Amino acid sequence: MSSGQTGTQTTSSPVAGARYSRIAGTGSFLPPNRVTNEDMVARLAQDGIETSNDWIVERTGIRARHFADPAVSSSHLGLAAARQAIDAAGVQASDIDLIICATSTPDMVFPSTACLIQRDLGIQGCPAFDVQAVCSGFIYALTVADSLIRSGSARRALVIGTEVFSRLLDFKDRTTCVLFGDGAGAVVLEASEQPGIVSTCLHADGQFSHILNVPGTIACGSILGDPTLKMDGQAVFKLAVSVLDKAAHEVLAKAGRDASCIDWLIPHQANLRIMQGTAKKLKLSPDKVVVTVDQHGNTSAASIPLALDHAVRSGQVQRGQTLMLEGVGGGFTWGAVLVDY
Repeated sequence: MSSGQTGTQTTSSPVAGARYSRIAGTGSFLPPNRVTNEDMVARLAQDGIETSNDWIVERTGIRARHFADPAVSSSHLGLAAARQAIDAAGVQASDIDLIICATSTPDMVFPSTACLIQRDLGIQGCPAFDVQAVCSGFIYALTVADSLIRSGSARRALVIGTEVFSRLLDFKDRTTCVLFGDGAGAVVLEASEQPGIVSTCLHADGQFSHILNVPGTIACGSILGDPTLKMDGQAVFKLAVSVLDKAAHEVLAKAGRDASCIDWLIPHQANLRIMQGTAKKLKLSPDKVVVTVDQHGNTSAASIPLALDHAVRSGQVQRGQTLMLEGVGGGFTWGAVLVDY
């Protein structure tokens, strides 16, 4: 794999006159249709496919997920999460001067989902664009927003992860269709004299593109290839645990810290065993891991901001604590962000 590094280099101590970014507010939204493992078992049984709640929980830790109705798109979910984040930040939509949306399930080929959310928020003029890094998308988007704020190009960014992954599932493949759900999460990131986003890293290695993908596209009014998700679960598991550990240590090294500074690990919510494996490598207690995968399933780019908002609103995450956010996804992409919340 490539040894190249990218991201923000920052020490723990602020530099006088420097510009940083901080998370000012969080939000999330789940479609109301909650689908339990028992519901999935019944649905698969209609096609003669056997599975069980115990089989799903043992392998993934997932007990339920949410599916959006057919008329509901990623922009609808993202808009709801964005409004919550804006309210939590104590600002107005008109105060936002940058919108970045992470999604692999956009409403349209174009325009971007970010532009549609911008329209529905009643904002005009500020840059708005999508980032596509699958389950690492929110980490990518947050890093880009942090860089633009630090450079002075933006003062207050709306960063969204939103997905309707249920549209990509093959409901005759029990090894993948039980894993994913729909949802959205968002943060408002604003300029600050104190580091909130302490350090970041982003990576990708396209030689692993075959282990997790949706090998279909649109051409001449038709779908070419297979538009449903394909995954080599064992290969993804092995690679995910390895790269997440390296990414976590990379951002800690950039910050001049070690894992003892982490109050909460908020990883991509893909699989409970991957999350536990990552925590173990960092020598973190399982009690320090924010877990929502049991109730939300894997919501791809939405999973980290969903878990963050849940932890903030439940009182787990408090101001002054240090958070490790990290994600891994198809591409193969991965990255981490160290946050002083």
